[in-house]
Amino acid sequence: MQERDRSMEMKVPSPVAEHAQQNAHVGRPMRRIEDASLLTGRGQYGDDVGVKPGTLHAAVVRSPHAHAVLGRIDTRQAASAPGVRAVLTGKDIADWSRPFVVGVKSPMEMWALAMDRVRYVGDPVAVVIAESRYLAEDAADLITVEYTPLPAVTSIDEAIREDATVLHEVVGSNVVSDRHFRYGDPETAFANAAHCIELTAHYPRNSCTPMEGSVVVAEYLSDEEGYDVSSNFMGPFSLHTVMALALRVSGTKLRHRTFRDSGGSFGVKHAVFQYVVLMCLASRKAGAPVKWVEDRLEHLVALTSATGRLSTIRAAVEADGRITALSYDQFDDCGGYLRAPEPATFYRMHGCLTGAYAIPNLLVRNRVVLTNKTPAGLVRGFGGPQVYFALERLMQRIANTLGIDPVTLYRRNFIPADAFPYRAAAGALIDSGNYQRALELVEEDGKLERLYARRKQARAEGRLYGIGFAAIVEPSISNMGYISTVLPAEARAKAGPKNGAIAAATVSIDPLGGVNVVIASAPAGQGHRTVCAQVAADVFGIDPEGIAVNVEFDTQKDAWSVAAGNYSSRFAGAVAGTVHLAACKLRDKLARIAAPQLGCTPDEVVFAGGKISSPLAPDKGLPFLRMAASPHWAPGLLPEGVEPGLRETAFWTAEQLTAPDEQDRVNTSAAYGFAFDVCAVEVDRDTGRVRIDEYITTHDAGKILNPALADGQIRGAFAQGLGAALMEEFRYGEDGSFQSGTFADYLVPTTCEVPEPTIIHLETPSPFTPLGAKGLGEGNNMSTPPCIANAVADAIGAADVTLPLTPSKVMSLIGIDDRPPSKPKTVQAPAAGKGGKSLAARGEVFLNAPPVAVFAVLLDPAALAKVIPGCNGLERIGENRYRAAVTVGVGMI
Repeated sequence: MQERDRSMEMKVPSPVAEHAQQNAHVGRPMRRIEDASLLTGRGQYGDDVGVKPGTLHAAVVRSPHAHAVLGRIDTRQAASAPGVRAVLTGKDIADWSRPFVVGVKSPMEMWALAMDRVRYVGDPVAVVIAESRYLAEDAADLITVEYTPLPAVTSIDEAIREDATVLHEVVGSNVVSDRHFRYGDPETAFANAAHCIELTAHYPRNSCTPMEGSVVVAEYLSDEEGYDVSSNFMGPFSLHTVMALALRVSGTKLRHRTFRDSGGSFGVKHAVFQYVVLMCLASRKAGAPVKWVEDRLEHLVALTSATGRLSTIRAAVEADGRITALSYDQFDDCGGYLRAPEPATFYRMHGCLTGAYAIPNLLVRNRVVLTNKTPAGLVRGFGGPQVYFALERLMQRIANTLGIDPVTLYRRNFIPADAFPYRAAAGALIDSGNYQRALELVEEDGKLERLYARRKQARAEGRLYGIGFAAIVEPSISNMGYISTVLPAEARAKAGPKNGAIAAATVSIDPLGGVNVVIASAPAGQGHRTVCAQVAADVFGIDPEGIAVNVEFDTQKDAWSVAAGNYSSRFAGAVAGTVHLAACKLRDKLARIAAPQLGCTPDEVVFAGGKISSPLAPDKGLPFLRMAASPHWAPGLLPEGVEPGLRETAFWTAEQLTAPDEQDRVNTSAAYGFAFDVCAVEVDRDTGRVRIDEYITTHDAGKILNPALADGQIRGAFAQGLGAALMEEFRYGEDGSFQSGTFADYLVPTTCEVPEPTIIHLETPSPFTPLGAKGLGEGNNMSTPPCIANAVADAIGAADVTLPLTPSKVMSLIGIDDRPPSKPKTVQAPAAGKGGKSLAARGEVFLNAPPVAVFAVLLDPAALAKVIPGCNGLERIGENRYRAAVTVGVGMI
């Protein structure tokens, strides 16, 4: 077991400034400021925002083939169609741009449009720019493209074969990165282990399908001024550099603004950056601003998805269940191109591959594989679902193999509470936690015993009932240097160190005493404006209603860094924390201004109840609005040494986020939350349907800034995690054809399928963030899939399960070792009377209903009797057998 790492303790100042007042708003479930405009139809989503007169509209022509040589593109008919102003093709792309930067040392190229080949269904090959979207779509149908189809590579197993078709011939292989890592002494641990337990897990491709698709409005201004873009790109803004390089301009010539509101993102809107570049070039070709709004088919087919992951994971286990080493052999399916920031899905989780467990030894092999599928990227949980599905399925296998209760296994392997901050084998500095307490909270009041009793009773009655567990560490505030772990240490040294996670915020006070907050983040429904108002209100001792929060980020006007954006659960810990720091800087300045008038020192000035006062003379307090306005109107009266102006900007980064070291150890995130989940399910042995009987999720996200919003994040992640577990998968045919292009084919859960989870909070504040907060918005997308899978496996007694656990897939696993189903018996018809013939009747009934509803009718005698014409009665006479009395109309005899 590794010892507590004390080298980084408390190097960040105390989260509470010395004269800050007790929180009046932070930590309370304040209503969302955002809701008033959204609920009354006054939201400002991308498609709501007005555009300049003369703005044109774009339609993207996409490949119907997964893999083909791209031949001649005939645009003549489209170019002469009504309302068409221009058609953008690969030739224009080559003249005005360059390929996107990729994350590995490889000669592969990815351009904004396909150039020589198409490598996935939906690969963009041309853009039509017209006076309306309708005219653009009509003209797009007139473009003819010559394709020479090539064999498609649709699985990891196919891609890594020696004779596999290679997607990028210049690379020479579909494996574009192969890295080995070793921490501690795993070989000795495996050699001395009482048990070596192994599991192979496949995590499928899926996505999070926000209600609003991508929106880009781009304008080419001139060679001197560059491009002006508004989009719902969510970050990270390290990709701003990638976009500028692709457009062959400096960063100052790519102005990028975000909209105030976004209809969800869940990670996937990072992929908008490709279309930002594409629409910039479309505007340059057309000579006018261009607007593009992604439709649902485009979104599902071509935007992005999570990587598919094939993992073989082994554990060295002592006789008592203590795990001494882990070994991962992982393949990540990144699709047709390695699009930035990939292969980050591997490396975001790299530092904490040992999860919530005190495991000192680790072996890892990571191979990045290309297939003829949509390029992969950020999806809620980013890398976590893939890691924890393998790790937590392995934990269940260890418990089953050793005959240990899972809770006991967790208790023996969790990082002890007195070991934090804890340095994990691969480098993560896990800041705080009390994982044992989470187990106690689940066991309190008989919650767990109640589930065990239900399982015992259900099994006694012949029903399939199971209980699953999952424990995850949730990283937040990503270290911008973690992705460089894909390169060997020598290559990293040549490129220069990368590290940190800078957040920026600006707080100002206007002449009427109103407080304004500006943040470098792009909210997608999380409640940024509400929480920032709560944080600033507590610093100034005023009501949140007097605070305006601007989230319409602008790279030419606002303070920002390459880490800016809304991703990696960084808002609570980094962004809101930096708002606190900026507000404290401004409050301290106000204290220096007010102190002479109050007859006290600046340290004694109190901000509370909308007033600024001294504890020595509280009755002489000044209204905040008046005191805050005076520096604007009378700057000549400022105390000596106080600069004019009431505006402060703060930048923050966690000093614990260092670059990867020579041994490839890396602290991938600034803070690490925790979740421990318990799921009880019942599986219908006749239909394979999985019903969640109860779900308990315990979270430690450090200091909770707004409990209502925190619970909303947990419920949302739980719903999407449930979808990943039971419904969602991007499916491809053998020829690479995309089979999940509508919501009829790609099923997502609705409120009818999502039960209400029991949420338990545990707070162990982070010593490394300004407010002690950690992220929590992604945790259940990591924990819920393996938790449900473990419960289903427990219910049906299956050693291996694969996601999604659809009814048909579950049915294939039920009763594998049972006797074959009984066959229908042939019954001899009654003998005919003398001189006559026997009569027989036959009929069909069509039920216009989903399969689940049809099965429900077939298995319910009373319901079945109602749909059979002429049925007078029906009784069950055996498994799946009924006897019915039916009146049949007979014609003339």
